[in-house]
Amino acid sequence: MKLSFENILNIFLIFVPMPIIGSMLHWSPEAIFFTSCLGIVPLAGLMGKATEILGDRVGAGAGALLNATFGNACELIIALAALRANLIDVVEASITGSIIGNILLVLGGAMVVGGSRYQTQYFNRTAASTSATLLALAAISLTVPAVFHFSLGQKANVNAYNLALVIAVIQFLTYILSLIFTLKTHKQLYTQPDSDREEDLGVADWSIRTSIIVLLASTIGVAILSEYLVHAVEETALKLGVSHIFIGVILVAIVGNAAEHSTALLMARKNKMDLAINIALGSGSQIALLVAPIMVFVGYAIGHKMDLCFSEVELLSIIVSVIILAFVATDGECNWLEGAQLLAVYGILGAAFFFS
Repeated sequence: MKLSFENILNIFLIFVPMPIIGSMLHWSPEAIFFTSCLGIVPLAGLMGKATEILGDRVGAGAGALLNATFGNACELIIALAALRANLIDVVEASITGSIIGNILLVLGGAMVVGGSRYQTQYFNRTAASTSATLLALAAISLTVPAVFHFSLGQKANVNAYNLALVIAVIQFLTYILSLIFTLKTHKQLYTQPDSDREEDLGVADWSIRTSIIVLLASTIGVAILSEYLVHAVEETALKLGVSHIFIGVILVAIVGNAAEHSTALLMARKNKMDLAINIALGSGSQIALLVAPIMVFVGYAIGHKMDLCFSEVELLSIIVSVIILAFVATDGECNWLEGAQLLAVYGILGAAFFFS
């Protein structure tokens, strides 16, 4: 399975130059959009692997910090590109999509894949509960601005962004505290032998120099393709007859997380459910508590202000995802049916975004 996944990633690399070529040849916006998506997928995978191997080679503490900081670099780059284009709804939709995608799609898929080989799989309840609580905090922090706006109406416009700044600061501080928890005070809950992780990722033969070169090259590639993707979003949405929100929540979020999704499935299939859950829930909480506030701060700096006022459907999706997560991922064990239930909720929410 590992070799098959590597081959698929290598094949997808042929899409990396296509958006640039398509722009020169005046391809349709939707062709540029989808080739950009397909090109980002393998680059995101390379970014993730390079980050992991650098994390292993520089030592446990610094490595864990590196992984925690750059674990969602691809999603961050795409969101920054959308923010620079002043597509605030796409930024918010990609944040929503990454959160619900990690909770429902990634974790659900991991439980189904692992459950197809093992009747019951077990994981650390404390670590999973901590991640679930962080995601619950994210749901609260993203719900308050919307309630504030809807309750005060036009009066809310004056202080809406000030409220967003305060919430962003609290989110960021909470993320720092979660790093202290996972990297220092309770690091034993998240520890996996370095040799096992390198073997699982298929990068045991990568040197530090190779990893740095791959990380820099893939980061530049993602940044370039993200610009093409974002500039083609509006016309692609119009041609496909779907909203910006659907593209951001479903398509862009899946593209940004595709490689990470595959790693979680691989870990679950190897009965390493702790690692699979850490990937899924850790990534979701990082999006909510790190990427979201960074968007607020950057938006303030460049004049494209984000007030964190998500739409009703987006808020409903995040809240529902966190609620069902509490039922299936905090008891210390899982099976394939629980995963199927998470995937069912993701399908229902995806349909709601498609028809909205």
